[in-house]
Amino acid sequence: MSAVWSLFATFLQIGLLSIGGGYAIIPLIQEQVVERAGWVSEKVFTDIITISQMTPGPLAVNTSTFVGLQIAGVPGAVAATVGCVLCGVALSLALYRFFNRHRESAYVFEVLGGLKAASLGLIVSAAATILLLAFFGTGAPTLEAAPDWAALAVFAASLFALRKWKVNPVLLMAVTGGLGVLVYLRPLL
Repeated sequence: MSAVWSLFATFLQIGLLSIGGGYAIIPLIQEQVVERAGWVSEKVFTDIITISQMTPGPLAVNTSTFVGLQIAGVPGAVAATVGCVLCGVALSLALYRFFNRHRESAYVFEVLGGLKAASLGLIVSAAATILLLAFFGTGAPTLEAAPDWAALAVFAASLFALRKWKVNPVLLMAVTGGLGVLVYLRPLL
């Protein structure tokens, strides 16, 4: 039962600090779940992020649900999800009331401009983390780490197909997922 409470407390803290939403919160979730608690490996975390992106709903909520499920089953999934969402709901209601009262204030809009810039920085950090995990298998590659050339080739081809031919992203994900399975199974055959 302590794992359930730990999940709730960790994701309550993440939910409280998840300014910027989805991709901006990935580095914080990774720090808490992979580095501090050691609940999952970087590889499993990358898989969870991938699945969270493909399933409907907010990325942080999906990630918390999958991490909770991985650590403590259904009770862990519920605890992590509630912890992740609780602060966001409470803060949203409080901010709604605040902005309704101060909608004409120039200071409030300047603060929002600063928060937008910080959110962009967090999103760029999350993108860099995802790319490093996909290409090197770790969030902090060393000079000796060899890139995953198959992942780089699939990334380049996918990016080219999206930009050049405007391929349907769902179809592209299905095709690249199939390629990933073939690359993974090739040594086993």
